[in-house]
Amino acid sequence: MADYIKWLRSKVGHEKILTVALVAFLQNEKGEVLLQKRMDSGLWDLPGGCLELGESFEEALYREILEETGSDNFEILKQFATYTWGEFIYPNGDKVQPTDICYACKISKSSINLEYQDEETMALAWVNLKTDHLPLFNPKMQQAINDYLKLEV
Repeated sequence: MADYIKWLRSKVGHEKILTVALVAFLQNEKGEVLLQKRMDSGLWDLPGGCLELGESFEEALYREILEETGSDNFEILKQFATYTWGEFIYPNGDKVQPTDICYACKISKSSINLEYQDEETMALAWVNLKTDHLPLFNPKMQQAINDYLKLEV
């Protein structure tokens, strides 16, 4: 079923639901990671999104990255962590208990058009996660960033 979350929201409104999201740490040749400035909040986040019914984790990851960056030309290196963050409330009032499955990925800088925009993406930027500090959409994602920085990729 395409757009499972939208369908589910039509039944439960803003009530809390469980979600499973795939999150990509897309690293380029310089060790920078791609971040997405979200249209709904104006804050920065890692590209990714929710699993749809019938998809594998990897299929969902490729679909979401294509939707949010305009490119699916990347390589998954490894799944490195899974987190559940407790309650999270989106700017529109939707409540979720998110489960995020994080992937370390490799991508060529030339595969990404930083001018890309759509209904979810306001801007894209390459950042050094060790030195650049941007306001995160979900501040709890800092734990995933810290764990990513410990990886040997």
